[in-house]
Amino acid sequence: MTSLEECFENGMLKKCPSDKNKALLSLKLAKENLKDAEIQLDNGLLKWAFIAAYTSTFHAARALLYRDGVKERSHYCLWIYLKEKYRNVIEAKYINELNLLREQRHRILYGDADLRSKEVESAEAESALAVAGGFLQTIEKLIKNG
Repeated sequence: MTSLEECFENGMLKKCPSDKNKALLSLKLAKENLKDAEIQLDNGLLKWAFIAAYTSTFHAARALLYRDGVKERSHYCLWIYLKEKYRNVIEAKYINELNLLREQRHRILYGDADLRSKEVESAEAESALAVAGGFLQTIEKLIKNG
């Protein structure tokens, strides 16, 4: 799948009623995951700090989908949706970083034949938290203003 249309055709994204309550719940989960990431980082658990930071960005992005009346069944298609629908609204750096964090999270959790899971460096975890914080602020503004 490489396009938004394919994501819908293959059921990885589905239309549903717009749900502001679910959007707000996703924002709450994003905030909780960001706090968890900070705690993990403070305790030197860099891999888990990185994963919690990504999870924060995922839930923040998902809030927009709920608001828009879209349900996701794929982290990749969630990114495709944001890239297509919000490219002129959300800074490109956040959309690009969401995808990079998504790919790194996948390697950390699952590995693959070519790129085995690796240790997360302190700078990577700190950067992930910074991205997650900025992304969350951006999405909160969009949800509250729209």
